Amino acid sequence: MRDSGRLFAGIAIFFGLVGVVYWALADEPAGAAFLIFTGGLGFLIAFYLLFTAKRVEPLPEDDQEGELADAAGQYGFFSPHSWWPLPVGLAAAMIALGLAFVAWWMILMGAALLVFSTAGLLFEYYRGEFVRN
Repeated sequence: MRDSGRLFAGIAIFFGLVGVVYWALADEPAGAAFLIFTGGLGFLIAFYLLFTAKRVEPLPEDDQEGELADAAGQYGFFSPHSWWPLPVGLAAAMIALGLAFVAWWMILMGAALLVFSTAGLLFEYYRGEFVRN
């Protein structure tokens, strides 16, 4: 966690300095603002990681003499097959098309389909033959 925090601190410093130099040399303020804000986002992540690293025990990747096997373990459950991402994507596409063509009926239908398909995606392992005990 400390190494990640230092990495993001470096990103924050780099983009902050590049943003200031760009602001001084270029005649375009939008790019400078984007660079400075990118440095600010790097600072936020670095601050969180370094602040949290003081309060938790070191992670396996923080050990300079650690092995790859030290970080091995259970990472979670990943669905081997699911059809629910397809309706979620179709609903998002319907909402995007509704926004592009200013068709409120399409946005509302897409939002309803998005709620239904997101619920199906979230609860697919709580019903039917795939119920996990």
